[in-house]
Amino acid sequence: MEKLAINGGKPVREKKIYYGRQTIEDDDIAVVVEALKGDLITCGPQIERFEEALCQYTGAKYAVIVSSGTAALHCACYAAGIQAGDEVITTPITFAASANCARYLGADVVFADVRYDTMNIDPDCIEKKITERTKAVIAVDYTGQTVEIDRIREICDRHNLVFIEDAAHAIGASYNGKKIGSLADLSTFSFHPVKNITGGEGGAILTNDEDLYKKARLFRTHSITHERVDKSAKGSWYYDQIDLGFNYRLTDFQAALLLNQLSKLDRFVARRKEIAAIYDEAFKDVPEIIQHTNIPESDSCYHLYVLRLNLEQLACDRKVFFDALSAENVQPQIHYIPVYWLDYYRRQGYQQGLCPVAEKVYSEIMSIPIFPLMTNEDVEDVIYAVNKIATYYSNKYDRDRI
Repeated sequence: MEKLAINGGKPVREKKIYYGRQTIEDDDIAVVVEALKGDLITCGPQIERFEEALCQYTGAKYAVIVSSGTAALHCACYAAGIQAGDEVITTPITFAASANCARYLGADVVFADVRYDTMNIDPDCIEKKITERTKAVIAVDYTGQTVEIDRIREICDRHNLVFIEDAAHAIGASYNGKKIGSLADLSTFSFHPVKNITGGEGGAILTNDEDLYKKARLFRTHSITHERVDKSAKGSWYYDQIDLGFNYRLTDFQAALLLNQLSKLDRFVARRKEIAAIYDEAFKDVPEIIQHTNIPESDSCYHLYVLRLNLEQLACDRKVFFDALSAENVQPQIHYIPVYWLDYYRRQGYQQGLCPVAEKVYSEIMSIPIFPLMTNEDVEDVIYAVNKIATYYSNKYDRDRI
């Protein structure tokens, strides 16, 4: 791989840095060990403690903790009553789970285009996609910036749709001063290792609606209940299954880790914001880079920092830039391939060209490293590598002189 060694440049960093990494500290390890020594390592007391803490942090009335962010989306769709024959509107610039969760229940997925400046789902496009079959909107807080919640809320209310906020990127973010998690009918989080806090895996559904809460909670445990049974007649051991649910339970030691991580979330987010601000300043006058726009209502938590290439200013495509950055030991990632380009969705009849703005965005983006454990030297290395490659491939640069 070409190293792009520009004359006078500093050497390639020795250790590769990746776009994301978990932050696990000694006290996190200690609480996991303590939970493992307890009597119950699943369905234990840490689950309820974390649910209560999550409600307190977000302002939501109810929380259901599950085994993954995908499980959270599946539970949310089930609680919303989504079923075969329904349509669910979502964005194509997201991880596949944002669409798959509707397909698990037999619903059809309708993709609405994104805004070019924010890369979040466009409320005008949502409205154009609504039909008599539409049941819900799954709006994704891409990169940690919130969607236009007020507009989407108004559209959903007017059309009697369930508003599901896929906030997998957005725990710790705010909208108009209110923490994400309590503003949609159902909000979901992910606790995958690269997210803002982690349990190794894990997810959560938050809501202010008691009925939705009860449905999601039941679905988490096979839809098996002890609460609707006359135990005096049938015995204290008796239970019943009232629907087809799943085993989406989280272990108690994962919940203990998450509870401890939640106490650090604001610190983690503050460091992400520091790094993002440094990147913004470093790239603001680089013509080969397009600045990402944030809406004023959103206080982003910067789960991702997405670099956008101004391809008209570059004598290379995104793949060449990506590979060159990797060769500098700064490993980017692409978030995301438009969902309907994936083979499963192509076999359902979706075709390229469906969401032209999303497809243009996809051609330009790559996520560069941002996580709390990054040192200032790491951040400087990333900036240096990006600028080095942008300069080398700039249309204005004479590469023959190198």
